[in-house]
Amino acid sequence: MINKNTWHSLLSEISHIHYIKLIERSIMLIVFAAVCIMDYTDFSKRVTVNIFNHKHIFVLIGIIFAVEMVMRFFPSGLESMGNQKQFNCNYEPLKRNTSENGHHDRSHLIVAVSWIIVNSVFGCLYLTEIISASVLILISLFYSVCDIICILFYCPFQEWIMKNKCCGTCRIYNWDYAMMFTPLVFIKNIFTWGLFGLGAALLIQWEIIYHRHPERFSEKSNANLSCVRCNERLCRHKKTIRKFISK
Repeated sequence: MINKNTWHSLLSEISHIHYIKLIERSIMLIVFAAVCIMDYTDFSKRVTVNIFNHKHIFVLIGIIFAVEMVMRFFPSGLESMGNQKQFNCNYEPLKRNTSENGHHDRSHLIVAVSWIIVNSVFGCLYLTEIISASVLILISLFYSVCDIICILFYCPFQEWIMKNKCCGTCRIYNWDYAMMFTPLVFIKNIFTWGLFGLGAALLIQWEIIYHRHPERFSEKSNANLSCVRCNERLCRHKKTIRKFISK
């Protein structure tokens, strides 16, 4: 068993914030699912008009995500170095620099294409009225929970496709909100498009800076991405969790 002291030593301040987000997003998903179940008979008919049957609940959810996304545009001590490495203030050149910057790696394109294909299926199901808009919103909220699970426990993109050593060196870290809200693109509403738009803007900012300053994104050129400088301890946290589960 993991005792209290050991568990506390595994969790950095950023990890604590991730756990808070996991709880917060899980509650959002559960509440939305409960509302859909209770009001499903006419919910799907109204959602494309007013977006949410219980508007106050979902406006609050939208505001929470919007605030999170706006904060990502600027340097913050409350965010992981993984999504903050794009900023010049988080770049410290290594004394023994290298010209290798990762441009030859195209694994992120595999992720992008795969994500578009999967969500296009959901979009087709919605456009042919097999599923309702409420299902697309549920999928987005489910993605939001999975996003934190990838950070804290297991990331299939990291393990199967990207092969990066940790979240700190992740090539697609700031793609998360755009990926999260991809299903909302198919719902013709300013609210849903606004959420996706903010996520897409983060992705665009990330990609522009990556191509202008690739040295900020590689542990081979940015000293702040080295294991020695890491204060998040997510790798240690994930390994301990896996050992505990395997017992």
